[in-house]
Amino acid sequence: YLGAFLVAALASGYVMYGFDTASSLGEETRDPRRTAPRAILTALVASFVLGGLILLCALLAAPDLADPRLAEGSGGLQLIVLQALGSVCALAVHTATIRIMFAMARDNNLPGGTRLAHVHPRYRTPVVPAVIVGVLAIAILVVNVRQPQIFTVVTSIAIILIYLAYLLVTVPMLLARLRGEWPGRESGRYFSLGRLGLPVNVLAVVWGAAMAINLAWPRREVYNAAEPYHWYLQWGAPLAIGAVTAVGLAYYALRQRHRTGILPEHAAVLQDAGPLPETP
Repeated sequence: YLGAFLVAALASGYVMYGFDTASSLGEETRDPRRTAPRAILTALVASFVLGGLILLCALLAAPDLADPRLAEGSGGLQLIVLQALGSVCALAVHTATIRIMFAMARDNNLPGGTRLAHVHPRYRTPVVPAVIVGVLAIAILVVNVRQPQIFTVVTSIAIILIYLAYLLVTVPMLLARLRGEWPGRESGRYFSLGRLGLPVNVLAVVWGAAMAINLAWPRREVYNAAEPYHWYLQWGAPLAIGAVTAVGLAYYALRQRHRTGILPEHAAVLQDAGPLPETP
């Protein structure tokens, strides 16, 4: 039953992510070392509860649980949502993508960062990232014509990249703990797991790596469950991840290295803000 278990585990892989948004907002507070960890824990609990409720409500809302289309590549939860609600809006995902693009551009980590990070004086929003994300979404819809399975590939690739981003945090953190370089409780002022920190860190690395591999594994049952069968759909995740990694490393090595830094127009200027919290 290992194969069935791995396929079933994909459900949590598509739900237990996105808590980085809570930490990103927590970093904007006055005392982020206390608020960001608590925001992540709250987001995880909310994802667990809401994800379970979505699956429960989907089972209750399904017109026919014996419908064979539920087991097809284009079926499952998305079929039930379409049957119960009709066409739905995905602007929440677009908004998150716009936020990430703007934040990376603000830190001068994207080509054309100045334009991407520009906030329109009237609309008070980054217009250029919004337009680019909209165009990319339209392009995916065009590619999807006569090939609805492309959505499964694109969604899986996006989530795999998020899990890899988490590993870029949890792995260095684990190495720092093993070397004795990770700070302790620091007089109880900041959030700390205490003695549980190391085992939780190990579990985070194992979980992140296992889910990334599970999601990226090129099995037809997930990526190309229905005809027409194409090799590039089944191998879409490994190919896309490899391409993104290669392009990103090349851009960093040839262009971006030593250029990261908040753009001057976005740098905060402290004026009579009072004493800042002490940092180790």
